[in-house]
Amino acid sequence: MDEETFNKTLRSFLKKVGINAQREIEQAVRKAVEDGTLRGDETLAASVVLRVPELDLDVTIEESLRLE
Repeated sequence: MDEETFNKTLRSFLKKVGINAQREIEQAVRKAVEDGTLRGDETLAASVVLRVPELDLDVTIEESLRLE
């Protein structure tokens, strides 16, 4: 295994996940506040499932997102 290549591709994957997830959540929250589904002061339960089938890895990461 080439540690440098692995590290580089892993960081690229995590960066892509982080950027895309943040954009999707921000857009969904803005839309929900605009259409009245959310007031804008809620705390939202969020979770992400990370799967790598070849490693038999299946991890759920949970966090609360406070809007105010």
